[in-house]
Amino acid sequence: MVKSSAKRSNLNFFFFDIYKYLSNLINISMNDKTTIIGNSAGNVFGGGDTAATPENTQEIANEETDQGIDMDNIYGDYDADIGDIMIPPPVKKKVEIKDKFEGGYKFAFIGAGQGGSRIAETFYKIGYGRVCAINTAQQDLDTVNLPRKLNIGGGGAGKNPKVGERIYDERKEDVLDFMKKSFGEDVDRIMVCAGGGGGTGAGTFAGLVKTAYELQRTLGVTTNKVGGILALPKRSEGSKVNENAYKTLQQAWALVEDGILSPLILIDNEKISSVYPGLAVDRFWQTANLSTCSLFHLFNTIVNKQSHYSSFDAADYQTVLDSGLMVLGATNITEWKDETDISYAVRDNLKQNILAGGIDLSTGDKAAACIIGSQEVLNDIPQDFLDYAFEQFIRLLQPNSTVHRGIYRGSKPGLNVFTTVGGIGKPNGKLDDLKRLGNI
Repeated sequence: MVKSSAKRSNLNFFFFDIYKYLSNLINISMNDKTTIIGNSAGNVFGGGDTAATPENTQEIANEETDQGIDMDNIYGDYDADIGDIMIPPPVKKKVEIKDKFEGGYKFAFIGAGQGGSRIAETFYKIGYGRVCAINTAQQDLDTVNLPRKLNIGGGGAGKNPKVGERIYDERKEDVLDFMKKSFGEDVDRIMVCAGGGGGTGAGTFAGLVKTAYELQRTLGVTTNKVGGILALPKRSEGSKVNENAYKTLQQAWALVEDGILSPLILIDNEKISSVYPGLAVDRFWQTANLSTCSLFHLFNTIVNKQSHYSSFDAADYQTVLDSGLMVLGATNITEWKDETDISYAVRDNLKQNILAGGIDLSTGDKAAACIIGSQEVLNDIPQDFLDYAFEQFIRLLQPNSTVHRGIYRGSKPGLNVFTTVGGIGKPNGKLDDLKRLGNI
């Protein structure tokens, strides 16, 4: 027993000497009143009134065990550089961005260039909250009424898409951060808006779609497809602008085929000019954007409306949104004597009122038709008339196409038919037209 006690004593001395040596080696100075493990620093390190000796070492250890550890001051007041410790920042409260209405989907819009920014601005005026714009020219951004705008530099692209593309490649990480701040985390689908004939819009469109695609993946969006709204120029805007639009539409179609871009919606200014003739200069661009944006919005909101007749819901809408090239149209019916009057309006008038030219409706395989009429009208029209009209609409498309329908009671007089067709094949007619006008 004596030997064992002696060994423990020697070990105590040994470990205490090492501890003391290491403490002196790193030159740690401590306040005499600082408690490390339940005793004074002076006692622990051999300083103060009581020095550590072989005789009192066991006594000190016993006191430490009895008193326990002071967790509030376990690190003490060190006068030594221990380096930076990575401490997580406080959790920031998520900023919730809301629309001014209840829609089926939480769309986010980014406009590129002057034309794209105007489209985004239109959606903002309708009531969408997740909206922003980028441009290479500050003077163009200044004319856009949006709270979130980013000048990516360059002083403008001068109708040269290569310049817009180069600038975007240099700033795409900044644009990504800008989109995150502008949209928040509660997003169902990002829509990239651009004018196909300019320098900034045409040059950044494809890059923005890819950036938005990656952002949606990080947000956990249920669909990875990014939407695009591309404005195409009037014939009178010149060969350079039409050449740009041709190349941009080709790029967009490649993204559709890759399964990244959907829906692709075309704002065909030449077609809109024929649908709404005689518009004054100060109203043309507003009307061109609003005609498409308001129809897109109608379908996004009507999916939340109840109907006593037939409903078009969010799942129905998504089948069209995910189908690729998508066009929108509307027609008003003021009189009907038999079933052919309504079917004619839905079939033939629709062809005229679809807001994009150079496309072939017969290649589409996903569609929706929503009929809104006053209570008086719905009380007067036989169901057979509407059924026949839907049948004629189906005949415009590929065999075995999916066609969703909705019949709603509205407050406006007459009968209004709103249609959207998706899954349309490559718009070769429009591409040929742009190619010819662009002298390609």
